[in-house]
Amino acid sequence: MQFTAKTVEEAIDLGLKELNTTVDKAVITVLEQPTKGIFGKLKGKAVVEIEIEKSDAERTVEFVQGILDLMDIKAVAALTSEDDNTVITLTGTEATSSSIIGYRGEVLDAIQTIAGAALNIGKKEYKKVVVDCENYREKREDTLIKLAHKLEEKATEMRREVILEPMSPFERRIIHTALAESKTVTTKSDGKEPNRYVVIVPFDKDEFSKPYNAGRNNSDRGGKRDNRKNNHRNNSKGGFKGSRGGKTVKYGETKKKSSSFSFGTYLGNSLKDN
Repeated sequence: MQFTAKTVEEAIDLGLKELNTTVDKAVITVLEQPTKGIFGKLKGKAVVEIEIEKSDAERTVEFVQGILDLMDIKAVAALTSEDDNTVITLTGTEATSSSIIGYRGEVLDAIQTIAGAALNIGKKEYKKVVVDCENYREKREDTLIKLAHKLEEKATEMRREVILEPMSPFERRIIHTALAESKTVTTKSDGKEPNRYVVIVPFDKDEFSKPYNAGRNNSDRGGKRDNRKNNHRNNSKGGFKGSRGGKTVKYGETKKKSSSFSFGTYLGNSLKDN
């Protein structure tokens, strides 16, 4: 905002009072200064522009809002906490919220990673940024804690390592923390990003047993079943009858020679015989 007075000092004082701020929290730009006349009398006016300096967290919120606008997602980013962690909450409709969160929070995690980089760039001390929507973080944490204890029991009962599906560092940390005080298992991370995963290892592990993969993809298993069905279907066709020249012939029978002869027929049959 611009403020005008007889002197620069008066213009600044006027602006600070109106904005209810102090010099250390404001960005002041002098746009115009009065000039002294022949006898030292001031001519003209002083014009200053004063803006309240935004914190790093507030600038990060604006950055996240810009990301949402570029993604054409109708949602609003707001700063909800600036204490230990910078928490930015995204609010939109039910439809936009699902787009913001993404499959198992992938989109939300991506926005959070970029926001963390924007806030901490050039800083010596790292400050954590949490981007949340529809209280997804708390709900997901509860789900992962329950999953961790369920697989803890399974690993202990089977005496086998249990491999979880790939997770983000944030989610892996939840699993590690949930089982940190376990008396029957320990945890470790394995694999490479972005497919790094948690392994639950029982203290009483059977060294000859193979790990139990709790995070395998159901769609992959379904694909294998489909392939087996297709193979069975193809074998069932080929095992009992075959097709030659568009006609179905049972194996063991002798195909009658065609009375008509052409080069194409001869070439085709010779290739099949070979």
